[in-house]
Amino acid sequence: MTQRTGLLEILEYVHPAELDYQEWVNVGMALKHEGYTASDWDEWSRRDSARYHSGECFRKWTSFNGSSLPVTGGTIVQMALERGWVQERDPGHELGWDDSIGEKDDLVVVDNGWLEGKEIREPKDWNPVREITAYLETLFESGENVGYVTGSWQKTDDKGTKWLPQKGSWDRTAGQLIEQLNNCKGDIGAVLGDYNRDAGAWVRFNPLDGNGCKNENVTEFRYALVESDNMEVDRQNAIIRELELPVACLVFSGKKSLHAIVKIDAADYNEYRKKVDYLYKICQKNGLKVDTQNKNPSRLSRLPGIERNGKKQFIVDTNIGKESWKEWQEWIEGVNDDLPEPEGLENVWDNLPELSPCLIDGILRKGHKMLIAGPSKAGKSFLQIELCVSIAEGKEWLGWKCAQGRVLYVNLELDRASCLHRFKDVYDAFRLEPHNLKNIDIWNLRGKSVPMDKLAPKLIRRAAKKEYVAIIIDPIYKVITGDENSADQMAKFCNQFDKVCTELGCAVIYCHHHSKGSQGGKKSMDRASGSGVFARDPDALLDLIELEPTDALLKQEENKAACAVCIDLLKRYGYGHVIEDDLSQDDLCSSTELIAYCNKTMKPLEFKMLNDRIEDACKAVRARTAWRIDGTLREFKKFDPVNLWFDYPIHREDKSGMLQDIQPEDGQPAWKKAASKNKKNAQDRKADRKQALQDAIDGSNFGDDPSVKEVAEYLGVSERTVRDRIKEHGGYIIKDGNVYKKENK
Repeated sequence: MTQRTGLLEILEYVHPAELDYQEWVNVGMALKHEGYTASDWDEWSRRDSARYHSGECFRKWTSFNGSSLPVTGGTIVQMALERGWVQERDPGHELGWDDSIGEKDDLVVVDNGWLEGKEIREPKDWNPVREITAYLETLFESGENVGYVTGSWQKTDDKGTKWLPQKGSWDRTAGQLIEQLNNCKGDIGAVLGDYNRDAGAWVRFNPLDGNGCKNENVTEFRYALVESDNMEVDRQNAIIRELELPVACLVFSGKKSLHAIVKIDAADYNEYRKKVDYLYKICQKNGLKVDTQNKNPSRLSRLPGIERNGKKQFIVDTNIGKESWKEWQEWIEGVNDDLPEPEGLENVWDNLPELSPCLIDGILRKGHKMLIAGPSKAGKSFLQIELCVSIAEGKEWLGWKCAQGRVLYVNLELDRASCLHRFKDVYDAFRLEPHNLKNIDIWNLRGKSVPMDKLAPKLIRRAAKKEYVAIIIDPIYKVITGDENSADQMAKFCNQFDKVCTELGCAVIYCHHHSKGSQGGKKSMDRASGSGVFARDPDALLDLIELEPTDALLKQEENKAACAVCIDLLKRYGYGHVIEDDLSQDDLCSSTELIAYCNKTMKPLEFKMLNDRIEDACKAVRARTAWRIDGTLREFKKFDPVNLWFDYPIHREDKSGMLQDIQPEDGQPAWKKAASKNKKNAQDRKADRKQALQDAIDGSNFGDDPSVKEVAEYLGVSERTVRDRIKEHGGYIIKDGNVYKKENK
């Protein structure tokens, strides 16, 4: 009974007169779904005396047979929330896994508790022609057809008598009507037709094509109607103005409502519907109880300059509020932006806030963002798993020390088993004892990922009490919202990472792929695919580019691998104590010498195993790929490039420096690029000089063979310079002080 009473109390905030037919039916469906009776729905519906029909609720009730997508009590709750009901919560309420985190509704502008009504006044100098022409001039171009209705008919039922409009006219333009009204000497009936003074007259606020008055006859989706007849007129007036609705014309209906003709400026009917839904939503949230039956672009509104049942229909105001829909929408969404106020530097100069501690020394602070970019097959996922392990165990990562803490790895790409095995493979390859597995959480979302704007609140909810120092999202292409080449869409996408950082106080680390084509000649921040926002948004960007080791370098690596195998097996088989006595330091670095020594020292089976192990080690060397990490940092100075071997499944830092001198594809040294550029510039200059000389010879003596002096004056240089350029050109000769073209032999 408590639950039933509670939902009915919530329904008190929803007046049936505010709802359209489908919304009213939805309330009935929701009540039945939640176990209420038809009497409950009927009792609530009686509040709308104008539309209530005895027995209708009970007849409808029997048709509600349930569905796979039922209308639930949440529909009623949402209706009540939009009309000012505030849900009471236990201060100690703990969110469940599937609870949503509500954001502050920044679409509420009007504080209804403090709003004072704004009275409207009937014009003292009543002039029907002036009222109508002002309306037409405000809303229409002179060549646009106007739909209007002066004829009416009377409907009588058990609710009483009501005057309704007939079909009306639409065959004249605004310009024609205005001209005829100005010449009618006050007899508007002679222009528009006589109207019933009990009923009034109506007008369609959007232009028509002259062939009808339906939605398909609307030529411009310019305006929408906002009307509310369930609250005092002065309060309607106050809310409309407080909301700064872009109203082209505000008209008193002659009864109990204002008709606000709001600038919509939609491109087509679909856009019109979306904008009207948005407009009505804002009005409802701010306490203006809009009649939702007025959505159609061909809808009739009250025509000013007309009398209705002893009262006048008149223009209250024109062109109030914001100038346009765009300006109003930007204002309504930004008025409650919750941004902090600017602070004076003087106030904090002697008491600066502490910098966030480092998560990765010299690279990334806690609570900041880092992007790892690279081509496919660079082992980016393994690199991030290695980072997870390093943070969990408090170890170094690629030579950088990591602060120890708890980390969440959001796996969007691998199946669960593969992901878990990778973590174990990384631990084993590093020969690292898993002392702090409790510091690693994995969220497996392959096949279940959602766009980042939907994922962020779910992520925040699950991570709220875990005290993560880092969240790693791998990879982001699975959750990108919008076009990755669009700067504004990617800025909104990247803002989701800021939200996670801010809400949880942890670092967010994510990876992205390179664009297509050669990357060696690009800067690190220009290699990531898509908009430059990717590279400029994070606080740290680490970029991987592949290196091509030479055969000589690989042979050195094979030699080192073979030597390591030999020494390892010599020690394992008990020969370690004699190695240093029998072999020099040079011998210990030569696989040839070591293999020869093993052949003499080991037993045949032992030596066979040695050869098998050496062959496997050399194959592993050939399977390695070499990489260089460069970076762009916001908080720290630039680091020297880090060279790596990707020795599946882990990356190892090249501490020997063997990869240091390898240039990536198109990665010429700066001096070489400059020399090439200078060479190109020199060639261009030579070609320019040649063309200028040719133009001077052709134009300096009206087509005849010119003198050296004439060419020099034409070019503005000395005669000596001309002689040098003719010699450089090779196509001309100088004879007796004149310049002649060489004859082709």
